[in-house]
Amino acid sequence: MSWTEPTRLYMKDARTEPALVRLVIIGVAVTFLTIFVVLPLLVVFSQAFSKGVGDYLAVLSDPEALSAIRLTLLVAVISVSLNLVFGVMAAWAIAKFEFPGKTLLITLIDLPFSVSPVIAGLVFVLLFGAQGYFGTWLNEHDIRILFAVPGIVLATTFVTFPFVARELIPLMQEQGTQEEEAAISLGASGLRTFLRVTIPNIKWGVLYGVLLCNARAMGEFGAVSVVSGHIRGETNTMPLLVEILYNEYQFVTSFAIASLLAFLALVTLVIKTVLESRLEQGQVPSDD
Repeated sequence: MSWTEPTRLYMKDARTEPALVRLVIIGVAVTFLTIFVVLPLLVVFSQAFSKGVGDYLAVLSDPEALSAIRLTLLVAVISVSLNLVFGVMAAWAIAKFEFPGKTLLITLIDLPFSVSPVIAGLVFVLLFGAQGYFGTWLNEHDIRILFAVPGIVLATTFVTFPFVARELIPLMQEQGTQEEEAAISLGASGLRTFLRVTIPNIKWGVLYGVLLCNARAMGEFGAVSVVSGHIRGETNTMPLLVEILYNEYQFVTSFAIASLLAFLALVTLVIKTVLESRLEQGQVPSDD
């Protein structure tokens, strides 16, 4: 019996519900997704193009919109790069070594999942604000953290740093250390083992974690809103600009920016689906 046969038997047993029950379950799921996912996306795109493609492109080429787009992409690139390095190192340490404080490190990695992004932003205000712990020193040396790009990068990095690590930790734990030990026993250096053995084994997990991290970084609102100062043309990311324009009753303009974020989210979803299939293919055992 191949490894797929028990799975087929299980799937067959799981489909013994009456046809009416199956239709109700599927109908509820489809209705829920339609109301909370499909319809909002349709509204966003319909409002964005309500005045035509020309006005839509004009909105996106506005200097304020371009500034928000550039800042969003810049912050995403920096924060994702930092989290990529941290995530790989943290996953390597947790999956490959035993050391005091390992459980604490895992708990700290999960911290942004349990802390409100607004609270995270306030923490940076307490640290780097004018009345914060480092505020006086920063002012004396004319260093700007809050209401500038560094503060936005710090806040975004904090709320996104679990994604890469959390994707790689179980993957590397499942793979174990046998291949690395074999490479080292054959004379490979630590760096060569990492580049030739470890990285190829985790490449799809890395890409998946980077994708999720990037999606969260571009869409982050709460923490960035606290530390940005909402300086138009300077510290407004795309989500912040959408809120400002909507509050000013510039609905078409705000929906145009929102549609760009929605488009990026859809692209992320497509890539995520592809990466998930590659991950599953890499973890599926071969037939006996």
